[in-house]
Amino acid sequence: MEKRTLLAFVLSLIVLVGWALLAQKQAPLDTIKEESHQTENTSLPQPETGPYQEPLSPDIRENGISKPEPAPILEKEIKVETPLYIAIFSNRGPTIKSFKLKEYFVNQEPNSPLIELANLQDNRQDFITIHFDTQSNLKDTDSIYDVDEDAILLNPSSPAKNLTFARTRSDGISIRKTFRFQPDSYPIETQITLSNESQYQISGNIRTSIKNLPPQDKDSYYAFNGAALFLDDDLEEIKPKKMEEEKRLTGKIDWVAYENGYFISAVLPKEKNQGSFIGRLLPSGTVEASYVEPPINLRPLENASSHFMLYIGPKDVSILKQAGGKLDRAINFGYVDIIARPLHFTLLWFNKYVHNYGLSIIILTILIKILFWPLTHKSFKSMKEMQKIQPLMAKIREKHKNNREQMQRELMGLYKTYKINPMGGCLPILIQLPVFFALFRILGNSIELRHAPFMLWITDLSAPDRLFHFDISYIPFMAKPYGIPVLTLLMGASMFLQQKMTPTPGDPAQAKVMMLLPIIFTVMFINFPSGLVLYWLINNILSIGQQYRIKKRSA
Repeated sequence: MEKRTLLAFVLSLIVLVGWALLAQKQAPLDTIKEESHQTENTSLPQPETGPYQEPLSPDIRENGISKPEPAPILEKEIKVETPLYIAIFSNRGPTIKSFKLKEYFVNQEPNSPLIELANLQDNRQDFITIHFDTQSNLKDTDSIYDVDEDAILLNPSSPAKNLTFARTRSDGISIRKTFRFQPDSYPIETQITLSNESQYQISGNIRTSIKNLPPQDKDSYYAFNGAALFLDDDLEEIKPKKMEEEKRLTGKIDWVAYENGYFISAVLPKEKNQGSFIGRLLPSGTVEASYVEPPINLRPLENASSHFMLYIGPKDVSILKQAGGKLDRAINFGYVDIIARPLHFTLLWFNKYVHNYGLSIIILTILIKILFWPLTHKSFKSMKEMQKIQPLMAKIREKHKNNREQMQRELMGLYKTYKINPMGGCLPILIQLPVFFALFRILGNSIELRHAPFMLWITDLSAPDRLFHFDISYIPFMAKPYGIPVLTLLMGASMFLQQKMTPTPGDPAQAKVMMLLPIIFTVMFINFPSGLVLYWLINNILSIGQQYRIKKRSA
């Protein structure tokens, strides 16, 4: 019974891990060629607006002499560079067209390009835009604004600097959009100011939209790609396929974002009023996530303004906490979040002192092993005692093979006589299962491990370990790049040794299945992040040492 229970647990673990991996896979989005660029709008119900009349065209002739029309304002790009990022703004819209992070690279090659968070289909699409949508002026998104700077360069010692766009629309609404950049932080303070210079009341909504094209290949092992928001103190993550039909949510919104694996682009309103989220999947496959503020009614000569913050950067828990607005809740470890967060904090704390995430994982594994040492010790002892009574159990099963109820009664009597808990070997392992899944989520989804080296050939703890790279077309069960998974093979060998030291079940068929588990786990772990494989290897080595100590004492 003991070995069957343990076998059932291990097989369940394999199924759960497999299911977790499959659940994270997103179906590739069909790419549809977009027609010529056009602005798409989805308006919320708005208050009634006073009558609007197009202003009369000015007389272009004076004393019989034609006045030349003013030269049109041309689109231009403004480069904003700080020690943390390089952003390209356009005065058309205005919009952010590019946002590259200077401390993060696409890969570990010497000439690797910087991470680009504006993943757009073409240069006519907008990454982040802010508009005042009204019933009379819904197609104002391509308008050209005056801008007060040609470029902004901030050094570490530079003071904060503003970039302001301004124009007066044809309906009489004067708009100023100001972005304030800091040299040492990712958040961008943003303000939009409206002034009604017409003779009529005008109503509308301030809308901030984030657009991005989900990547075909995930950057992180347990990555989420799609729209997210923090609504009524609860995290909502919406996959692109769920936005094929427009998604609308209303309530107290702390932030709206697009998540791309290790990175996030978010808008955080300063006033946490009742707002609306609109998410949709455009024909091109681009995800659009919009935050729409409550309606604004502007009487003639009346002003209004809205303050919020843009965060475009890494999903680093310490940086997100500094940004405020509960943005750190974007880091989601799923149903084991309550266990994963303290473990994640402990891992980061260890790394402050050892400055190597591989060593930090080893220390964390040792700490977890110490905490569970009494339970694991009890499990091994229970399995040893169960092995001693295997011959008696076999006789009872043979004697009462046609009477299951009598067989169970005599087996329970046998356990009672020898003071053995039949679940004693399995329960401690089940208790540790949530910790394993918590570490699985942490080590597969923490930006701190991205491109973090350990030693020798392991230069990225978030990627599978590969010694050498083979230029061949295909290796079964292995994802690219192809190479020798040394750490994974060592893990499989340690698991095999641990299995040999474990008391064998009385059933020969069960014993053969248990000996196959190291092979199954080796194949399953071959594409896992090397940080997770390192944890499993160290845990196996510590378990082998513990089993050896128990055997030596009982000898």
